[in-house]
Amino acid sequence: MTAKNETLRQHLAAVKAGERVFENAFQGIIRMILEPGFEKVVVNGKTTYDFNIFRTGRKHTIGMYDEINSFVSFVKDAAEGGSSKEMAFVLVGEPGNGKTFFVEFLCGKYRNFLQGRNRKYSFRFLNMDQLGNYGRIREVDSETYEDPMILAMNLFDDPEESRRFIGEQGFSDAEIETLYRNYRPLGASTGYILNEIRQYHDNDIEKVLESIAILPVPMSESLGTLTGKYPAKDKITSSAVDLLGEESIQRLLHLSDTNNPYRFDLRRGALARVAGGGIHFSDEIFKNKKDLVQVYLGVIQNRAIEIDGYKWPIDSMIIATSNNSEFNRFLAEKEEAPIVDRCRICYVSHNTNYRMQEGLTAYAIGSESKTTLTKEVLHQDPNLNYAASVGVVLTRLPRSEKLTPIETMKLAAGEVAGEKSIKALAEVIDTLGQEPDITKRFGQRGLGHRSLGRSIQILKESSETNEGRCMVAYDVFRSLERVVLDYVVEPNERAKYLEDLKTGKKLYRERIMTEMFNAYMDEPFAIKKDVQNYVNMIIGIDAENLGPDRMWKYKDPQTGELKALKIDERYVKSVEERIGLKTEEQRASFRTSIRKIYGQKISVDPSYDFMDNLELVKAVTDVRLKSDIAGAGSLIGALANRTNEENQKLYDRMIVTMLGKLGYCRTCAQKTIEYFCTQEDES
Repeated sequence: MTAKNETLRQHLAAVKAGERVFENAFQGIIRMILEPGFEKVVVNGKTTYDFNIFRTGRKHTIGMYDEINSFVSFVKDAAEGGSSKEMAFVLVGEPGNGKTFFVEFLCGKYRNFLQGRNRKYSFRFLNMDQLGNYGRIREVDSETYEDPMILAMNLFDDPEESRRFIGEQGFSDAEIETLYRNYRPLGASTGYILNEIRQYHDNDIEKVLESIAILPVPMSESLGTLTGKYPAKDKITSSAVDLLGEESIQRLLHLSDTNNPYRFDLRRGALARVAGGGIHFSDEIFKNKKDLVQVYLGVIQNRAIEIDGYKWPIDSMIIATSNNSEFNRFLAEKEEAPIVDRCRICYVSHNTNYRMQEGLTAYAIGSESKTTLTKEVLHQDPNLNYAASVGVVLTRLPRSEKLTPIETMKLAAGEVAGEKSIKALAEVIDTLGQEPDITKRFGQRGLGHRSLGRSIQILKESSETNEGRCMVAYDVFRSLERVVLDYVVEPNERAKYLEDLKTGKKLYRERIMTEMFNAYMDEPFAIKKDVQNYVNMIIGIDAENLGPDRMWKYKDPQTGELKALKIDERYVKSVEERIGLKTEEQRASFRTSIRKIYGQKISVDPSYDFMDNLELVKAVTDVRLKSDIAGAGSLIGALANRTNEENQKLYDRMIVTMLGKLGYCRTCAQKTIEYFCTQEDES
């Protein structure tokens, strides 16, 4: 048999055999999310779950842990018949923090999921012209893409007969009970037509079934079936028709019975197209005018499309987004409380983890190879992503007496911040969480993804970038400042962001010190090795098996090999002096803290390298520069004053290393050395 004329019995047999599925929208979505599995992760000091489905694909969601967890528990509760099934899920937040991207990503995944066994089916009534009062209308589809199983449950006037019919197809009583948990009546038009067909065939069930064909729901994204987006339109042209549908003049020309609910064309509206187990996405829901929001009120609570007293039950998940300012304006109008009452509001913050931000910054920079206006290849400074990520993340972190911006940034990325523990950050987040003004909470304010995109555009269009054929990292701070000055309206915020960008420059400066040392040592990971050596020395300094030659044997956690290390106490002490530890007690407590971190981190992550401990990295860099070249000052001197041959050779050698091993091009290598030689942004 062709799929076109597949019968209801065949469909029921396929469901019974497990080749097809009958479930509501929430059950389908939660199955899609949980089947690929999840991991436990610690974010800002709290254990949370990371669902694999949101982390797959070329351009997937990054971060958003709390928001995704809220969403998953909302869908799970609805799938289990909880109160969420009568609610909409609304993401509220600042512009450019990924709300719409998240929903569209979810819809894309859901469309891919509804293939094969999970495909949605609906039905069509055939030979309508036989009935006599449908004019030239020969076939009628279910307006709301109802599932054939819903048709089977409503096939007879007597519910018991319908149960008996389903039982005859091989379903046990327990299975029928499970199916009936998702029972809903047929929509007005489908119910009316089915009744007419029954009367025409004098309740001969075989003939009634011959008039019904089962067909798959069309999956084309552009039709808006199964996943549909309704954007907030302008106040004049938008109306309830866009959501619910309206009377169709075309159909009225054919229908002789003017009471027939089929005269309403529901697919003119956005809801009917996703009513068969789909996702309805309402973008900027509170920007709609009041009467549309009132329409949503009924749809969310009753899960039905109602026109002129006729009802079409729908099965769809309603998810929406809204801007903070729009939402606050809406809340201020007290009479609108009932709609907010029916929404699960989830406040979406900006991403505050600068390590993860590097992934988002890569999206903003773009994956295609870049060219200048003259079609020459445009190089990317290896520190560009770091500089941009640190810059924008610092603007998103609120000020606090307990933590400096750098400490907050490091703790939010799960890194070490001196003596400060993750508990301090958790306390700051909890305290800010008590703020009634949402925008004052952690991560709610700051430069969003669009601002970052703008700054990259400004960087690309500048003449320096085009002339030098390179996007130099330091220049991104200038373009971020431009964005702050041009797009941030509130003076206090603007001042804070500019201050944060200065802090970002200091961090960039420290990164450059490390890079210069690596270039000087002619090795990409020179500084990393020295940091590792310091850590290993303070672990081995009190070992019992230390001989007079101060050699210590230890097992490398990364490779498992036995290694020997000479413990150089002068080196250890100089590093500690650079950190500012003068007394024995201070040194002992610092060493204990490093050993503690080593014990905690290495067991979980053997490749942990202490490079996130800025204080330690900076001290090691300074000590090595000092001992190797009699002070960083003289390296700066040597690079700045290239009149003698020795200095020129050193400069050339470093440029060669930067080009060959560290991923620089000639422009960014020269600019980076130039910046290193200035006293700018010295902390």
